[in-house]
Amino acid sequence: MDGSRNGYLKTVCDYVHLNPARAKLIKRAQPLEQFRWSSYPLYLAAPGRRPAWLRVDRWLGEGRIPRDSPAGRRVFAAGVEGRRAEDLAETSRRIERGWFVGNEEFRQELPAQVAPAPDASHFGELVQAAVAVQAERFVTDRLRAMGWQEQDLTARRKGDPAKVKLAAAVRAQTTLPLAWIAQRLAMGSRGYLTWLLQRQAKKT
Repeated sequence: MDGSRNGYLKTVCDYVHLNPARAKLIKRAQPLEQFRWSSYPLYLAAPGRRPAWLRVDRWLGEGRIPRDSPAGRRVFAAGVEGRRAEDLAETSRRIERGWFVGNEEFRQELPAQVAPAPDASHFGELVQAAVAVQAERFVTDRLRAMGWQEQDLTARRKGDPAKVKLAAAVRAQTTLPLAWIAQRLAMGSRGYLTWLLQRQAKKT
């Protein structure tokens, strides 16, 4: 989730704190802060009555509340209560079905910050994107070590022994499909790359 001042933090925090109302765990006329199984009442409490680990400054800031004061907290609580009357269906669907909340630039930054181990059990859009970023870095580093430029991949033949070794290394270090590797290294079809790798394996 993008924590910049674009409303994303407030959107997700409100989504969590409105869960009791959305799930009809409290009555319509009952304030959210009366739901005891939520951290929301702590956000509205005085600083001395909150756990030391709980920070409210960024959340209040998202609501344009300048000070963590009784008046500021009352204004913020009124805003959250006001959201109960809104149609939050679309926002809820984006949060529940998506893997991030933010703009396209933020989405593109996320995979580089994830460091999943190369395990076949990994799934999900974010993890797969992160694996692709790691594979791209691996290919770039190996090309540099080989003394190759990017154009060498297309200039050399599909079955070039050095490219086959590189493809085998990418295959061993990532969970990306052979089709991705074949396209990235300009090695023809997935089937042809499979044959090349099998032939190399027999030689070793």
